[in-house]
Amino acid sequence: MCDEGLTYWIAFTSLLRSKLPLQKEYLLAFRTIDEAWKHVKEEGKEDALEKAKREVEFIHKHQIGVLTQQDAGYPTRLKETPDAPYLIFTKGNVNFNEGKFLSVVGTRSATEQGKDITRQIVLELARKVPHLTIVSGLAYGIDIASHKAALEAGIPTIAVLGHGLDRIYPTVHRSIAIETLKMGGLVTEYPSETEPEGWNFVARDRIIAALSDATLVVESKARGGSLITAGLAMDYNRDVFAVPGRVWDTNAAGCNQLIRDQRAMLVTGADDIISAMHWESVPVQTALELADEDETLEPLALRLLQFIREEEADVHINQLVEAMEEDYQQVVTQLVGLELQGRIRALPGGYYHLVK
Repeated sequence: MCDEGLTYWIAFTSLLRSKLPLQKEYLLAFRTIDEAWKHVKEEGKEDALEKAKREVEFIHKHQIGVLTQQDAGYPTRLKETPDAPYLIFTKGNVNFNEGKFLSVVGTRSATEQGKDITRQIVLELARKVPHLTIVSGLAYGIDIASHKAALEAGIPTIAVLGHGLDRIYPTVHRSIAIETLKMGGLVTEYPSETEPEGWNFVARDRIIAALSDATLVVESKARGGSLITAGLAMDYNRDVFAVPGRVWDTNAAGCNQLIRDQRAMLVTGADDIISAMHWESVPVQTALELADEDETLEPLALRLLQFIREEEADVHINQLVEAMEEDYQQVVTQLVGLELQGRIRALPGGYYHLVK
C-alpha cells in the first residue's frame, strides 16, 4: 500500500472510530479509500489527516505492520464479525490465518492456583495441539500467565492492546511484550499516542474474542471484565470454556455462573478443550522416548525425576532433599533445570508435579 493510501486509511478509521456503521457506508459507496475520504464531511478532518501523516512516519520508523480488511493477511476470524475494525496495527511475527487460536482471559487479581491452572492447560495444549496460538490482553493476572505459559512452551502468543504501539501498558509487562515479538506479537486498532483509557480495553475485548476459535475463562468475578469477552465470543458463535471453582470463592463466581447458565462448557484440563473442539491431538511421548531423554540428564536430576515418578503424587522440596541426601541448593538447581525442560512443574507451597 502506498503512503498516501495508508494515510487516508488511518485518518478515515481514526476520525470515524466510534462510527463503525458510517465507515461501512462510505466504504460500500465508494470504490477506493481515496474516494471515501474525499466525501467524508465530519469535523476535524484536516487535523485527522495531519495526525495520520505523522502516524505513517511512526510506522516506517518502528516497522509496524498495517492490515485493512481488504488485505489478504487480515485475520479471517476477525473479519467474520460484524464489528471488526477496518484497520489494525501489528508488530512481531504473526500469521493470523494458520493453525488453531485460543483466547485465554480471566481476573486481574488471579490466585496462584488460577495462574497455575492457566499454565498447566496452556502447556498441555502446546504439547498436544499442533500449530496453536494463544491470544490474550497482556493484563495482570490470568492474561499475563497465559502469555508466559505460551512463551515457556515455545508457541506463538498474541497480545491485543487497548492503546497505541508507542507504549506498553502495564509497563511492568514490557519484557513479556518484547518476547512475544519473536513468535507472535502485538495487535491494536489504535494509532500511536492513544492513551490506555478504560473504554479502549472494553472495545479491545471484542478483538480478543474474535481472533480465536474459542475462549477459555480461568477465574472471574461475578462482574468481571472477562465475562464481556466471553459474551462477545458467544455472540460471534465461538465456543466458550470455563474452569469451575469453589462456590464461596469470589474469583470463581463468574466462571461458575457461565457454566450454570450453560453459556460455557466446564473444563478441568486441556483434553476437555481438545475433545470439544475436535482438534487433532498428537500423541504424548512414549516411555521409550522419555528414556532417551533421561539419558541426557545429570545423575542428580535423573534421580529426582525418577523419585517424583515413583511417588505418583506431588512431592515437597523437603522430601526430595531428604531422599536425595544432597545439599539443598544442589537439589533446587536441578529442579529448576527439570522445570525449564518441561519435565516437572513447581506448585505453590514448595511442591513439585510431574509433567512427563
